Parts: sequence; structure tokens; C-alpha cells
Amino acid sequence: MKYILILAALLLVPLAAMHAADAPISHRVLLTDYKGNRVVIVSAKGDIEWEFPAKTPQDCWLLPNGNVLFSQITGAAEVTMDKKVVWEYKAPAKALVHSCQPLPDGNVLVAECVTGRIVVVGRDGEVVKEMPVKSSPKVVSHQFRGARRTSDGHYWVCLMDEKKVVELDAEGGQLREVAFDGHPGEVVKLPEGHLIVSLWDKTSIVELDENLKTVWQIAENEIPGNPLRIPMGIHRLPNGNTVIGNYLGHGFEGKQPMVFEVTRDKKVVWEFADHARFKTVCQMQVLDVPADAAKGEVLR
Repeated sequence: MKYILILAALLLVPLAAMHAADAPISHRVLLTDYKGNRVVIVSAKGDIEWEFPAKTPQDCWLLPNGNVLFSQITGAAEVTMDKKVVWEYKAPAKALVHSCQPLPDGNVLVAECVTGRIVVVGRDGEVVKEMPVKSSPKVVSHQFRGARRTSDGHYWVCLMDEKKVVELDAEGGQLREVAFDGHPGEVVKLPEGHLIVSLWDKTSIVELDENLKTVWQIAENEIPGNPLRIPMGIHRLPNGNTVIGNYLGHGFEGKQPMVFEVTRDKKVVWEFADHARFKTVCQMQVLDVPADAAKGEVLR
């Protein structure tokens, strides 16, 4: 009898593995509902686990301590799961903030339109480092979008209105610029040195290698059921898949998924579309992938 049970167990292993492989992908995810004026955590089953009000938020991060860091038009804040604000940065009155990033030393990177600067903000909410960024936007609110500091201490900034991404050194001096036929909304430097960029008006996602040659791209209507509208957020997962925040403003609200995950061969394996409870999504972080956002391990 013992040998029969062992044989039966061995036969069940590949069946269980096959079932797991065929199971649909689901994600617990942190989202910024831009027009809904809130930041939200959604469970893998689609339930709202947590939410917090924010004025037109764009960027968001789940921190190692379990708190949520997000940008809103007036600055940035860190909030606990019991909805207490434990850190806050209030930008100057005329400034417009669209991105933030947690840094390894506990400080926070914030990019400000209108004032035309990147600031590093300390735990007391005060600016500890200021870097003016040379730019000449046609519309001042379109000056910056995504801004990120990389492990080498450099900064990558989307000068959206000027159709380029710039790399800055540790003190804010420009090292190089990469021009695009479109307005960049987000830039992510990958561990191998590649850059992945979202272009909202040319409705595409582009990945460039170290020589700035295109090695992967998604065009506007290339993904059936998920045409790009205003692609903003990008999260590259460890398995090579890419999660895209597909902002559906400007007439596209309610018409298709707000977020979707696509493989390297451009197959959709997961999507999020809850138009009853959400308006528009800009940025997102997939939360079921172990990584420390403050150490740059979350590739977004």
C-alpha cells in the first residue's frame, strides 16, 4: 500500500505543476487613481485593501516598512496603513509635482515643474539638496514627468515638453540627452544598462540598449484589446514582463483596461479594468514581487 501511495503522489506532482502553470496571473498592486484623487492598494482578487486621498497623484511606492510614498500635485507624502501621515513635503506654492522616489538614505527625490528643479528632501520635510534643471518647455506644467536616481548616483529626467530624456550627474550637471519623436512620460534604467521609456503622444513603449538602439517596442495598436492611449507608468518585472499604466484620459475613460502586463513576445497575461470604482491610472507598482523600493530594486 505504501508504494502505491508514493506512486500516486509522484503522478500528482506534474499534474499540480501543470495546473499552477495554467493558472491565470493575478497581482496585488498599488495604483494612483489620478482623476479619482486617491492612492489605492488592490488585492489580487480585485478588492480595495487600502486607499488614501491625494490631489491628482501620479507616482507611488510601497516602502519596506509597509508605508506608501506618493506624489501629488502639491508635493509628496508618506502614509501608514492606518492612514497616518508620517512624512510630508510641501512644494512651493506655484510648483507642480508629478514624480517622487524613495532613496536609500531615507530621503526622497521630488521633481518640480514651474520651479524647474529636482530636490532631495530630508526626513524633516526640508530640502537638503537642490538641482536646477535646464529646460525650455512650451507649457510649464509639461516641463517634467518621470524622474529617477540610479545606483550610480545619476539622475534620469523626462523633459516631456522638449521630447527628450536627460542624464544628470550627482550635482545636476547634464551628461547626455536622448531625443525622442514623442513626449516621454517615464524613464527606467534597467540593470543591464537599457532604458525603457513611455511616449504618451506617440503612444508607444520603447526599450533602448546601451548604444541607444531600439531593442524592444510596443506600438499604439500592436496589442489586441489594449491599444496604448497615454502610456505613463512602467514596471519591469524580474521575469522580463512589463506592466504598463495606460492613462485613459482625454476621451478614453471606461473603454479598455487601465493597466496590463505583457510578455517579451507581446502577449497580455494580466490586465486591470475596474471602471466602476476607478477613473484613470497613471502609475502602479506590482506588490507580489519581493523587492526593496528604497534600494532601487523595483524597476519602475
